[in-house]
Amino acid sequence: MSQRRVQIVILCEDRQQEVFARYFLKKRGFNGLFRTKICPPSSQSGEQYVRTQYPVEVKAYRQNRNRVSVGLVVIIDADTSTPQERLDWLARTLALDSQESRQPSEAIAIFVPKRNIETWIHWLQGETVNEEDAYSKFPNSEADCKPYVENLVEQCRSQNLSEQAPPSLQLACSELQRLLQLLKL
Repeated sequence: MSQRRVQIVILCEDRQQEVFARYFLKKRGFNGLFRTKICPPSSQSGEQYVRTQYPVEVKAYRQNRNRVSVGLVVIIDADTSTPQERLDWLARTLALDSQESRQPSEAIAIFVPKRNIETWIHWLQGETVNEEDAYSKFPNSEADCKPYVENLVEQCRSQNLSEQAPPSLQLACSELQRLLQLLKL
């Protein structure tokens, strides 16, 4: 019996987010196809790219979900906003495009690292972090996060994420569980 082929579209700001998400999903057992939409370098801000592409990708997801197994993973940094403000912002982009809000039954997961994805990685490396400071990036070393992502995978799988984890990372684990259940992975 062949395993059902699932495609995941990853819409994100930069390569670090893409590496983080792809590796996380692979370690959670996803072995389907990935299609990645990353903000082209020097074209616009990453959040602007994700915000403008979000309604396009949601529309594509909705058009294809009944004929192929597909999921949409969106990663957008909160920066100085709150994760909820970013979620509300994305919901408004759908409304402006005359689309319904994301539904609980849709395999659309939105991850909003507060301040940025590097906050999560630095915390996973054992550093004390807060969600207000900007943490250093890993240019040309994006894959260095993989051992720490593996640790996060186990914590999320066992629902044993430390209470000291950044709140936005705790929300991400819940969002991931919902996505995996909807995709039956």
